[in-house]
Amino acid sequence: MTTIAASRTVVVSARGGARWQAGHPWIYRTDIYDEPRDEPGIVAVTDRRSRHLGQALYSPRSEIRLRLLTRGREPVNAGWWGERIAAAAGRRAGLAATAFRVVHAEGDGLPSLVVDRYGPYVVAQLLSAGVEQRRDDVVAGIRSALAPAGVLLRNDVAIRRHEGLPLEVTLASGEVPEVVEVMEDGVKYLAAPWTGQKTGAFLDQRENRRLVAAHAGAGSALDLFTYHGSFALHLARRAATVTAVDSSGDALARGADNAALNGLTNITWREANAFDLLRELDRRDESFDTIVLDPPAFAKTKESVPRALAGYKEINLRAMRLLAPGGVLFTCSCSYHVGRAVFGAMLVDAARDAGRRLELLAQSGAGRDHPELLNVPETGYLKGALLRAVD
Repeated sequence: MTTIAASRTVVVSARGGARWQAGHPWIYRTDIYDEPRDEPGIVAVTDRRSRHLGQALYSPRSEIRLRLLTRGREPVNAGWWGERIAAAAGRRAGLAATAFRVVHAEGDGLPSLVVDRYGPYVVAQLLSAGVEQRRDDVVAGIRSALAPAGVLLRNDVAIRRHEGLPLEVTLASGEVPEVVEVMEDGVKYLAAPWTGQKTGAFLDQRENRRLVAAHAGAGSALDLFTYHGSFALHLARRAATVTAVDSSGDALARGADNAALNGLTNITWREANAFDLLRELDRRDESFDTIVLDPPAFAKTKESVPRALAGYKEINLRAMRLLAPGGVLFTCSCSYHVGRAVFGAMLVDAARDAGRRLELLAQSGAGRDHPELLNVPETGYLKGALLRAVD
């Protein structure tokens, strides 16, 4: 790979340059004045007066044409990537986990690059054509900064289709096993780098799992959309019984393995549709001291938000009705298109219709290894609320 500064140039409009000045790293196709229209990679960016604005990842087939890397003119080579990945890793010092996000793309100033650590192994995602073109340099940077036993590329994310890229899972360096045992706040679990959700586990909820466990009651707990049981494992150390629910039998089997790994015998693994089960439990007037709602993203697009809100309200209303007096509910949404204000308003509506008075104990987002930038709202996709029934 080249070790000199970008030689190709893209010229952007005043509006495009203003986005960078305002702190957002993307420039869209509609704000491009002149571009090479050839291969993706790294380009120099100027305004129409030929003033240098920076260097960016260039994706000629994407609506997001440019993603800012640096305002300087320095060579963006393997050493450059290594220095910035190492800096991001340094910002994660002190995490009480062996699995965490090292690079959170735009949140760490390395747009379209995700790097997650699972013990001695690294799983990365290259999400744009520009960063994919620099794959060798990026992998070399990961190896120099993190010295992993292996690097797996989980490039099977649908967003790559918008970049004209194939979906694939590729071993880039060393070896990465099918299953990796990791530790989080004293809880062990098995991550699945090759086949699991995201890069092998839901790392962004780590701090929320700790939050819920600290407020969980000593009685019964219900964990809906449990997947591999991450919330359930934390709850089981405090609650007398935990019912962990998911529609995937395979996911529940992995959850049971995780429970056995921790010597936990008070979790019941139940394969069911969460919406149907909530209605059934409501009809039977059951109650729980702790409930967790961690559904998948209901809103994939802006157009799907109204339907998604109806779904969120349905499960939250039912969960609120099932909550024992003094019980706590942790509820969240990972749909970027459902903002915090909209999510909060939905919870107010659900509480009113459920006839419950609920105290807001905490509002949360993703863990600190998934930094959220005020100037880049896309980094704030996860929002959560911890509520206590006061009636």
